[in-house]
Amino acid sequence: MKNIEISPVTRIEGHAKITVQLDDSGNVYDAHLHVMEIRGFEKFLEGAAVEEAPRITPRICGICQTAHHLTAAKATDQVFGLQTPETAQKLRELMLIGQYIHSHSLHFYFLGAPDLVMGPESDPALRNVLGILKKDPELVKMAIKTRKIGQKITGVVGGKPISPVTAIPGGQSKGITVDEQNRLLNEAKVAVELIDKGVNVAKPFFAQYSEAIETLGPVETYFGALSNSGNVELYDGPAKIVDKDGKLIHEFPATDYLDYIEEKVQPWSYLKFPYLKQIGFPEGNYRVGPLARMNIANNLSTEKAEQLFGEYRDNYGVAQNTLLYHYARLIELMYAAERAVQLLEDDSITGSDIRQGLTEPLMSKEEANESNETKRGVGMIEAPRGILIHDYETDGAGIITRANLIVSTGQNNLSMDIGVRETAKAMIHGEEVSEGLKNQLEMIIRAYDPCLSCATHMINGESPLTVDIHDSDGVFIKRHIL
Repeated sequence: MKNIEISPVTRIEGHAKITVQLDDSGNVYDAHLHVMEIRGFEKFLEGAAVEEAPRITPRICGICQTAHHLTAAKATDQVFGLQTPETAQKLRELMLIGQYIHSHSLHFYFLGAPDLVMGPESDPALRNVLGILKKDPELVKMAIKTRKIGQKITGVVGGKPISPVTAIPGGQSKGITVDEQNRLLNEAKVAVELIDKGVNVAKPFFAQYSEAIETLGPVETYFGALSNSGNVELYDGPAKIVDKDGKLIHEFPATDYLDYIEEKVQPWSYLKFPYLKQIGFPEGNYRVGPLARMNIANNLSTEKAEQLFGEYRDNYGVAQNTLLYHYARLIELMYAAERAVQLLEDDSITGSDIRQGLTEPLMSKEEANESNETKRGVGMIEAPRGILIHDYETDGAGIITRANLIVSTGQNNLSMDIGVRETAKAMIHGEEVSEGLKNQLEMIIRAYDPCLSCATHMINGESPLTVDIHDSDGVFIKRHIL
């Protein structure tokens, strides 16, 4: 038996590899996606004050920081029993929209597009953003401008473009001024124009690579996304699960997710494998993210995105094709820019009622130690890569005693693994595997835009990693097992 290894998988966030096992006849016996990095943020949160979670969790990842910030804030709202005012909710959604513009433009143009613009089997030295820069410099400039606008929105609303800080228990710590509203509105309108041009460049690729769309990453799954009366919903609302035909299977609020989602550990990866608990593993495999959102939505609430969505649904219906994640991502990119315009044209977004404060004091540490009182908060939003869940339990003093994070990429893990295996079995026959064929296996993973820093936590509740803590004189104090 011989192994073919693709390491690392390129143009993704984080580190992973693909292994393909061949039998003596040169046919594929098995194949897997391996994610071997580990972060341990669930354990990092234990012992922290819960109001610090929106500040700590953005450090999980430099790409997904806004999604973690807002999901943590929603969880802390619940812990303290606070209702965020309408203006604060709009500001939070706008902050999240900024991340969508930044993240989707980063992924499509810089990570995914080289396979389409340069070709899946092109020279690896050119199959990157620098190759696109040589071939079409205006496209790269457009991508950079679009991404920059997303960062501006997040920076103004969130206080910082990287690891924002303004979402706090009960709302926002700061609002935006009329001047900031007008400046961001102009930027959002520019983003709509830039994205419109980018869509016109990108759409022909989906016809050009129709065969790859049909053959790469085949898997049939359920889909999960937040939804609001049939509209795409990014910040709030219940989760819906549909089957391959788009038929509703489950609908549940954030607090009930454990009744529907369970996680399994497999020996080849530190990345867990979530599945639908009531259906079982692996039959309960489901996907999240842009493809899922397009499969679950009935319509989008903005003009240009709705038109793109109509064309997409006419062509593909409820789609299972993995590479259509790219198409769905483009539709969402347009939706995000248009939704930013909608939010910024609403003058209530500059309102001053942005936070509900605490009305009852927390217990002291001593009182909490004597009491068995616990509180729980669950935040759930649509991160760019799909449903993101933060679940915190605290004592009476508001100190986190347990944290559970179910991250978007983890929910796509089983599909990535199956997609690699089935594609390898169909396309690899013999020990000689071309560079282009290896890249096509990578394209399956890239389509999901995995964020592996976000997604890796613990394996079997244990980890071989330890942190030794020393004082300023270098004297050992204690060891923390992650």
